[in-house]
Amino acid sequence: MRFLFYTHSLVSDWNHGNAHFLRGVMRELQARGHNVRALEPKDGWSRSNLVASEGEAALTSFAARFPTLRSETYGPAFDHEEALDDADVVIVHEWTDPTLVSRIGQARRRQGRFTLIFHDTHHRAVSDGQAIAALTLGDYDIILAFGEALRQRYLRQGWGDTVFTWHEAADLALFRPLPREEVEADLVWIGNWGDGEREAELETYLIEPVRRLGLTGTVHGVRYPDHALRALAASGLTYRGWLANAAVPGAFSLHRMTVHVPRQPYVTALPGIPTIRMFEALACGIPLVSAPWPDVEGLFRPDDYLRARDTEEMIAHLASLRDDADLARSLAANGLETICSRHSCAHRVDELLAILASHGHAARRPFVEEAHP
Repeated sequence: MRFLFYTHSLVSDWNHGNAHFLRGVMRELQARGHNVRALEPKDGWSRSNLVASEGEAALTSFAARFPTLRSETYGPAFDHEEALDDADVVIVHEWTDPTLVSRIGQARRRQGRFTLIFHDTHHRAVSDGQAIAALTLGDYDIILAFGEALRQRYLRQGWGDTVFTWHEAADLALFRPLPREEVEADLVWIGNWGDGEREAELETYLIEPVRRLGLTGTVHGVRYPDHALRALAASGLTYRGWLANAAVPGAFSLHRMTVHVPRQPYVTALPGIPTIRMFEALACGIPLVSAPWPDVEGLFRPDDYLRARDTEEMIAHLASLRDDADLARSLAANGLETICSRHSCAHRVDELLAILASHGHAARRPFVEEAHP
C-alpha cells in the first residue's frame, strides 16, 4: 500500500517526540514492502527551532541517520490533492493546521479512494478541548488515539465513532542495549522542560534526589529556563542541551540509570499514557525509576521498573540501583523483555494493518511495489 503521512515534522525531533515514533513506524512499513511518503510544513515550529538552535547541519544529519526516509516540505502553493490522489492510506497528525485538516477531509469525501486517519498524540483534547472540537473530522474514516483515556474522550465528545487506541512504542532498529564499557555518570534524564507542566515533578523526582544522594548525572533537553538551569547545576547535574533522538541509546550506555517523569496532564487527565521516552529507555536496557503515573492499561509488568511515590522513595530506589548491581541487571532485563514482546514499532504496525483490514477502505486499486529511495 501507499502510505502518506502528514507530520508536524519527520526530520526534527526538537521538542517533538512524535517524530521518534513515526520514524520507526515508517521504517517498519518500508521493511514490509509498503511505499511511504512524509510531508511536513516548511515553517513548522519544531523544524524552525531546530535550525535556529543547531543549524542546518541538524537537518542533513537526519538523512544520514535515516537513509530510507524522506520528508517533503509544503507551503501555501503545494498541491495536496495531487499528493492525496496517489495514496491508499493517509495519516494526518494532530498538529496539522486545522484548515489543512479540513481540506484533506474534503478531498476524502470527493475522491473516496484512500483511507483517511487522524492521529492524536497530545493532551490538547483535555487541555484545549475547543481546539480539537473545532477540527473538521467528519470525513475521517479512523481516529488513532495514543491511549485509551484519549480514545474515550473522543467518543464522549462525539469527535469520532471509529476510534482506536494506538500507543507509541520503541523503534528497536535504533533503541537497543549498547555495551556499557565506560560509564560516565550515575544518572541521565532525557526530556524537555515541558512548558512548566512538570516543573514541580522534576524538582521532586530528579533534582532533589540527585542532590541528596550526591549522584553524578546528565540532563539533555530543550526549553529549560534560567531558573531550571540554575537548579540543575546546584544539584550536581550537568546540562548538555538538545540531543538528537538517534543519539539517545549512546547516552543511555554511558549512565547507570534513568528516570521517567511524565507531564501532569497525562497523569491526571489522561491516565495510562507514558512518555515515549519510557518505551525507548527500557528498550535500551537501562534500569528506570518512574515518578507516579497510573498504568491503567497494564502496559508494563510490576518488575519492569521501580515506582516512586515521593522524593524519599525516589532516593531509596536510586540508591538501590547504585548499590545493587543484581537489581539493576534484573530490572533492565525485565523492561527490555516487555518492550520486545509488546511495545515495538513492529507491534504497532501489526495493529495498524489489522485496523485497516477490518475498518479501512484502502487498497482499492492494484499496488505495484516500488523501489525504496
